[in-house]
Amino acid sequence: MAARRLKWIVVDPRVCHGKPVFRGTRILVSDVLEMLAEGMSIDEVLEEYPQLKREMILEALGVAAELLRRERRVIPLPA
Repeated sequence: MAARRLKWIVVDPRVCHGKPVFRGTRILVSDVLEMLAEGMSIDEVLEEYPQLKREMILEALGVAAELLRRERRVIPLPA
């Protein structure tokens, strides 16, 4: 599978210690994914971060899914 070009997620060593952020912001992609994992809806995240767009969050979810598909190690699930 070829690597896709990301429109909204960037990594810049000068911004947030090189962690992935949404383009034009200092909002960590991991923070938004954690909010979703904790049960917040996309609309709630957008209320918290009005500078984000729905398509930005959907791109983050797609990237997370792609990374998990590529992962070869077994990820332990909670009991």
